[in-house]
Amino acid sequence: MNKHAFRTLSLQKGEINLYDFGAIKLHAYRTNDPMDDEVFIFEKDGRAVVLESPCFFDNIEALKDYLKDMRVEGMLIAYHGAGASFLPQARKYATQNARDYSVSGGGKALIDGFTQAFGPSFDSSVHEITDILPEGKAAIGGIDFIIHPSAEAFDVEIPEINAVYTHMLGHDCHSIVAGAAHADGMIAQLQDYIARGYDLILTSHYTPEDLKDAQTKIDYLENLKAIAAGSPDAAAFKAGVQRQYPAYGGENYLNMTTGFFFPQN
Repeated sequence: MNKHAFRTLSLQKGEINLYDFGAIKLHAYRTNDPMDDEVFIFEKDGRAVVLESPCFFDNIEALKDYLKDMRVEGMLIAYHGAGASFLPQARKYATQNARDYSVSGGGKALIDGFTQAFGPSFDSSVHEITDILPEGKAAIGGIDFIIHPSAEAFDVEIPEINAVYTHMLGHDCHSIVAGAAHADGMIAQLQDYIARGYDLILTSHYTPEDLKDAQTKIDYLENLKAIAAGSPDAAAFKAGVQRQYPAYGGENYLNMTTGFFFPQN
Protein backbone atom coordinates (compact mmCIF):
# COMPACT_ATOMS: atom_id res chain seq x y z
CA MET A 1 0.00 0.00 0.00
CA ASN A 2 1.41 3.36 -1.05
CA LYS A 3 1.33 5.81 1.86
CA HIS A 4 -0.19 8.40 -0.49
CA ALA A 5 -3.03 6.08 -1.64
CA PHE A 6 -5.81 7.68 0.40
CA ARG A 7 -8.69 10.08 0.02
CA THR A 8 -9.15 12.95 2.42
CA LEU A 9 -12.33 13.72 4.35
CA SER A 10 -12.67 16.97 6.29
CA LEU A 11 -14.11 16.91 9.82
CA GLN A 12 -15.31 19.71 12.06
CA LYS A 13 -11.73 19.70 13.37
CA GLY A 14 -8.93 17.92 11.55
CA GLU A 15 -9.22 15.46 8.68
CA ILE A 16 -9.37 11.77 7.88
CA ASN A 17 -6.99 10.10 5.45
CA LEU A 18 -8.95 7.03 4.34
CA TYR A 19 -7.02 3.97 3.10
CA ASP A 20 -8.96 1.12 1.48
CA PHE A 21 -7.37 -2.32 1.88
CA GLY A 22 -10.48 -4.14 0.66
CA ALA A 23 -11.68 -6.10 3.68
CA ILE A 24 -10.32 -3.45 6.04
CA LYS A 25 -10.42 0.33 5.83
CA LEU A 26 -7.93 2.42 7.76
CA HIS A 27 -9.18 5.83 8.87
CA ALA A 28 -6.13 7.88 9.90
CA TYR A 29 -7.39 10.90 11.84
CA ARG A 30 -5.09 13.89 11.67
CA THR A 31 -6.25 15.98 14.61
CA ASN A 32 -4.33 19.21 13.85
CA ASP A 33 -4.16 19.69 17.62
CA PRO A 34 -1.19 21.40 19.33
CA MET A 35 0.68 18.08 19.55
CA ASP A 36 -0.09 16.86 16.01
CA ASP A 37 -1.75 13.75 17.41
CA GLU A 38 -2.96 10.95 15.15
CA VAL A 39 -5.75 8.47 15.92
CA PHE A 40 -6.34 5.33 13.85
CA ILE A 41 -9.63 3.53 13.21
CA PHE A 42 -9.67 0.07 11.67
CA GLU A 43 -13.05 -0.73 10.09
CA LYS A 44 -14.17 -4.19 9.02
CA ASP A 45 -17.75 -5.25 8.21
CA GLY A 46 -19.18 -2.15 9.88
CA ARG A 47 -17.25 -2.79 13.09
CA ALA A 48 -14.46 -0.50 14.24
CA VAL A 49 -11.45 -0.64 16.53
CA VAL A 50 -9.86 2.65 17.58
CA LEU A 51 -6.14 2.90 18.27
CA GLU A 52 -5.23 5.75 20.66
CA SER A 53 -7.51 8.57 21.76
CA PRO A 54 -7.92 12.22 20.84
CA CYS A 55 -7.08 14.33 23.88
CA PHE A 56 -8.62 17.72 23.07
CA PHE A 57 -12.34 18.30 23.45
CA ASP A 58 -12.90 19.72 19.95
CA ASN A 59 -11.23 16.67 18.38
CA ILE A 60 -13.21 14.36 20.64
CA GLU A 61 -16.49 15.83 19.41
CA ALA A 62 -15.41 15.77 15.77
CA LEU A 63 -14.29 12.14 15.82
CA LYS A 64 -17.30 11.03 17.86
CA ASP A 65 -19.55 12.47 15.14
CA TYR A 66 -17.52 10.75 12.41
CA LEU A 67 -17.89 7.37 14.12
CA LYS A 68 -21.64 7.62 14.71
CA ASP A 69 -22.50 5.07 12.00
CA MET A 70 -19.84 2.53 13.02
CA ARG A 71 -20.08 -0.02 15.80
CA VAL A 72 -16.98 0.57 17.90
CA GLU A 73 -15.88 -2.79 19.34
CA GLY A 74 -13.09 -1.38 21.45
CA MET A 75 -10.15 0.97 21.83
CA LEU A 76 -6.46 0.19 22.14
CA ILE A 77 -4.95 2.71 24.58
CA ALA A 78 -1.16 2.64 24.37
CA TYR A 79 0.83 5.85 24.73
CA HIS A 80 -2.03 8.40 24.87
CA GLY A 81 -4.16 7.66 27.91
CA ALA A 82 -5.90 11.03 28.26
CA GLY A 83 -9.23 12.01 26.70
CA ALA A 84 -11.54 9.68 28.63
CA SER A 85 -14.66 11.62 27.62
CA PHE A 86 -14.18 10.00 24.18
CA LEU A 87 -16.33 6.85 23.84
CA PRO A 88 -16.64 6.25 27.59
CA GLN A 89 -18.80 3.12 27.11
CA ALA A 90 -16.37 1.35 24.76
CA ARG A 91 -14.13 -1.45 25.99
CA LYS A 92 -10.59 -0.19 26.56
CA TYR A 93 -7.64 -2.52 25.93
CA ALA A 94 -4.05 -2.03 27.15
CA THR A 95 -1.11 -3.90 28.58
CA GLN A 96 -0.56 -3.57 32.32
CA ASN A 97 2.54 -1.43 31.83
CA ALA A 98 0.64 0.92 29.47
CA ARG A 99 -2.10 1.31 32.08
CA ASP A 100 0.52 2.06 34.75
CA TYR A 101 2.27 4.53 32.42
CA SER A 102 -0.90 6.61 32.06
CA VAL A 103 -2.18 6.29 35.62
CA SER A 104 0.98 6.78 37.68
CA GLY A 105 4.07 6.75 35.46
CA GLY A 106 5.70 8.92 32.84
CA GLY A 107 2.47 9.25 30.88
CA LYS A 108 0.72 10.69 33.93
CA ALA A 109 3.49 13.27 34.29
CA LEU A 110 3.01 14.26 30.64
CA ILE A 111 -0.76 14.53 31.09
CA ASP A 112 -0.24 16.80 34.10
CA GLY A 113 2.13 18.97 32.08
CA PHE A 114 -0.25 19.18 29.12
CA THR A 115 -3.09 20.15 31.46
CA GLN A 116 -1.06 23.10 32.68
CA ALA A 117 0.07 24.03 29.18
CA PHE A 118 -3.25 23.78 27.34
CA GLY A 119 -5.84 24.46 30.04
CA PRO A 120 -9.52 23.63 29.62
CA SER A 121 -9.23 22.64 25.94
CA PHE A 122 -7.35 19.48 27.02
CA ASP A 123 -9.22 16.49 28.45
CA SER A 124 -6.92 15.31 31.24
CA SER A 125 -9.16 12.45 32.36
CA VAL A 126 -7.55 9.04 31.87
CA HIS A 127 -9.28 6.13 30.14
CA GLU A 128 -10.21 3.31 32.49
CA ILE A 129 -8.83 0.06 31.09
CA THR A 130 -11.38 -2.75 31.03
CA ASP A 131 -9.21 -5.47 29.46
CA ILE A 132 -5.53 -6.12 30.22
CA LEU A 133 -3.71 -7.50 27.19
CA PRO A 134 -0.88 -10.03 27.30
CA GLU A 135 1.88 -10.07 24.72
CA GLY A 136 0.83 -11.74 21.47
CA LYS A 137 -2.33 -11.97 19.38
CA ALA A 138 -5.55 -10.23 20.35
CA ALA A 139 -8.70 -10.47 18.21
CA ILE A 140 -10.94 -7.41 18.53
CA GLY A 141 -13.79 -6.51 16.21
CA GLY A 142 -12.95 -9.34 13.84
CA ILE A 143 -9.37 -8.08 13.35
CA ASP A 144 -6.19 -9.71 14.64
CA PHE A 145 -3.72 -7.43 16.40
CA ILE A 146 -0.31 -8.55 17.67
CA ILE A 147 0.69 -6.80 20.87
CA HIS A 148 4.36 -6.03 21.56
CA PRO A 149 4.99 -4.48 25.01
CA SER A 150 7.55 -1.66 24.96
CA ALA A 151 9.43 0.09 27.76
CA GLU A 152 6.51 2.49 28.30
CA ALA A 153 3.42 0.94 26.73
CA PHE A 154 3.00 -1.30 23.67
CA ASP A 155 3.34 -1.39 19.90
CA VAL A 156 0.86 -3.13 17.60
CA GLU A 157 1.15 -5.17 14.42
CA ILE A 158 -1.88 -5.37 12.12
CA PRO A 159 -1.01 -8.37 9.90
CA GLU A 160 -4.08 -8.14 7.68
CA ILE A 161 -2.90 -4.80 6.28
CA ASN A 162 0.85 -5.44 6.77
CA ALA A 163 1.22 -2.42 9.06
CA VAL A 164 2.75 -1.69 12.42
CA TYR A 165 2.04 1.00 15.01
CA THR A 166 4.61 2.57 17.32
CA HIS A 167 4.71 5.83 19.24
CA MET A 168 6.98 8.02 17.13
CA LEU A 169 8.84 8.07 13.80
CA GLY A 170 8.56 11.32 11.84
CA HIS A 171 11.05 11.27 8.97
CA ASP A 172 11.32 15.07 8.75
CA CYS A 173 10.88 16.11 12.37
CA HIS A 174 12.85 15.70 15.58
CA SER A 175 12.02 12.95 18.06
CA ILE A 176 12.63 12.47 21.77
CA VAL A 177 15.92 10.55 21.93
CA ALA A 178 17.07 9.74 25.46
CA GLY A 179 20.77 9.41 24.69
CA ALA A 180 22.95 7.21 22.48
CA ALA A 181 21.71 3.90 23.88
CA HIS A 182 18.11 4.90 23.24
CA ALA A 183 19.05 5.93 19.69
CA ASP A 184 20.59 2.50 19.14
CA GLY A 185 17.39 0.85 20.35
CA MET A 186 15.32 2.96 17.96
CA ILE A 187 17.66 2.09 15.10
CA ALA A 188 17.36 -1.64 15.84
CA GLN A 189 13.57 -1.37 15.91
CA LEU A 190 13.45 0.46 12.57
CA GLN A 191 15.88 -2.00 11.01
CA ASP A 192 13.53 -4.78 12.13
CA TYR A 193 10.61 -2.99 10.44
CA ILE A 194 12.60 -2.82 7.21
CA ALA A 195 13.52 -6.50 7.45
CA ARG A 196 9.86 -7.41 7.98
CA GLY A 197 8.80 -5.33 4.97
CA TYR A 198 5.81 -3.47 6.42
CA ASP A 199 3.77 -1.43 3.97
CA LEU A 200 2.86 1.27 6.49
CA ILE A 201 4.27 2.49 9.80
CA LEU A 202 1.64 4.21 11.92
CA THR A 203 2.64 6.59 14.71
CA SER A 204 0.95 8.83 17.26
CA HIS A 205 2.29 12.10 15.90
CA TYR A 206 2.60 11.75 12.13
CA THR A 207 0.68 10.65 9.08
CA PRO A 208 1.36 7.03 7.96
CA GLU A 209 4.93 6.49 6.80
CA ASP A 210 6.83 3.79 4.90
CA LEU A 211 10.15 1.97 4.91
CA LYS A 212 11.98 4.75 3.06
CA ASP A 213 10.96 7.01 5.93
CA ALA A 214 12.31 4.43 8.39
CA GLN A 215 15.70 4.49 6.65
CA THR A 216 15.68 8.30 6.69
CA LYS A 217 15.11 8.18 10.45
CA ILE A 218 17.90 5.66 10.93
CA ASP A 219 20.30 7.99 9.10
CA TYR A 220 19.13 10.89 11.28
CA LEU A 221 19.67 8.93 14.50
CA GLU A 222 23.16 7.85 13.48
CA ASN A 223 24.02 11.45 12.65
CA LEU A 224 22.51 12.65 15.93
CA LYS A 225 24.92 10.42 17.85
CA ALA A 226 27.85 11.69 15.79
CA ILE A 227 26.92 15.33 16.40
CA ALA A 228 26.61 14.65 20.13
CA ALA A 229 30.01 12.94 20.23
CA GLY A 230 31.61 15.96 18.58
CA SER A 231 29.85 18.65 20.63
CA PRO A 232 31.41 20.17 23.76
CA ASP A 233 28.10 21.19 25.30
CA ALA A 234 24.32 21.30 24.89
CA ALA A 235 24.26 24.59 22.98
CA ALA A 236 26.76 23.33 20.41
CA PHE A 237 24.84 20.08 20.00
CA LYS A 238 21.49 21.77 19.43
CA ALA A 239 23.01 24.30 17.02
CA GLY A 240 24.74 21.51 15.10
CA VAL A 241 21.54 19.52 14.73
CA GLN A 242 19.59 22.58 13.62
CA ARG A 243 22.29 23.49 11.12
CA GLN A 244 22.09 20.07 9.47
CA TYR A 245 18.27 19.78 9.69
CA PRO A 246 17.00 23.36 9.25
CA ALA A 247 13.57 22.35 7.93
CA TYR A 248 12.77 19.80 10.66
CA GLY A 249 9.81 20.43 12.93
CA GLY A 250 9.47 19.49 16.60
CA GLU A 251 11.95 21.85 18.22
CA ASN A 252 10.40 21.01 21.60
CA TYR A 253 11.44 17.39 21.05
CA LEU A 254 14.96 18.50 20.10
CA ASN A 255 15.14 20.47 23.36
CA MET A 256 14.26 17.31 25.29
CA THR A 257 16.81 15.27 23.32
CA THR A 258 19.49 17.89 24.07
CA GLY A 259 18.72 17.54 27.77
CA PHE A 260 19.15 13.77 27.60
CA PHE A 261 22.48 13.91 25.73
CA PHE A 262 23.82 16.76 27.92
CA PRO A 263 22.12 16.49 31.31
CA GLN A 264 24.85 18.43 33.09
CA ASN A 265 23.94 21.56 31.10
